[in-house]
Amino acid sequence: MEKILIVDDSAVQAAQLRSILEDEYDVAIAQTAEDGLRRVNSENVSLVLLDVVMPGMDGFTLLKKLQEEVITQSIPVILITSLSDVENEQHGLVLGAVDYITKPFHSLVVKARVNTHIKLYNYRRQAERQSLTDQLTGVANRRRYEHYSLMKWQEAVRLQVPFSICMFDIDHFKTYNDTFGHPAGDKVIAAVAGTAASYLHRGTDFLARYGGEEFVALVLGDSSEKIFAHLKKIRQAIEDLHIPHDPSVSQWVTVSIGGVTVVPSAKSAYGFYLQIADTMLYDAKKQGRNQVVWANEHLAPLWEK
Repeated sequence: MEKILIVDDSAVQAAQLRSILEDEYDVAIAQTAEDGLRRVNSENVSLVLLDVVMPGMDGFTLLKKLQEEVITQSIPVILITSLSDVENEQHGLVLGAVDYITKPFHSLVVKARVNTHIKLYNYRRQAERQSLTDQLTGVANRRRYEHYSLMKWQEAVRLQVPFSICMFDIDHFKTYNDTFGHPAGDKVIAAVAGTAASYLHRGTDFLARYGGEEFVALVLGDSSEKIFAHLKKIRQAIEDLHIPHDPSVSQWVTVSIGGVTVVPSAKSAYGFYLQIADTMLYDAKKQGRNQVVWANEHLAPLWEK
């Protein structure tokens, strides 16, 4: 059930809105703008009904804050107000509100506008998911990775927790394509992605197709020793798929993995550590492939073989 958050200091008005919508939606109420901001950031909200005139932080200020945050800027906000003059309506729409409902409100109008904007929101989310998903493998694509990596990096800086960047590459993939053909190669890419994704399924894990036969994974919170051990299991699980390779280079399809774990500071640059992860991947391939090579929090190497 879709969740709607009503942000209104008037308990009577909030209760009226809830009674109109609670048959179709999960309706929550925040009686201050500050509480509304906290709940939008921490809960899965599909639409906000926001009163403009509130003590302390008013609705316009809250709307501006929601539009400034990447996580909340796409959530539709309908303003509820008795300020029916054109200037205030224009101000709210310029700040990013999707609609206006003036007091006294009518239940049929509230339902119709809420239903419309919930449908539009869901359509946009579906379109965004499709545009951010690699169609061959079903994991995130490069575009989604570019956005997610910087967002999670900033989160790791703020929380001061370990952040791991993992690079995967399918070994001798060009030879595989030349031997078995590109349709078979596509199946290998999908199989590798599916196996890696089955091991990287926590909320703190992220996997994306980086390009061609290469993948990137981001893991928040694990020490270098823990993620190193986990990636060795993933590498072994891919080998254990026993997908036949060209025997001149390998018995089975395998992957090489390289990466780095860091507790980033505000002065740390994500691109610098991505380059280290790529160097570790290069070392894994240089040392014979089908192995994990890692740089720990002190940039000391961890070798599987």
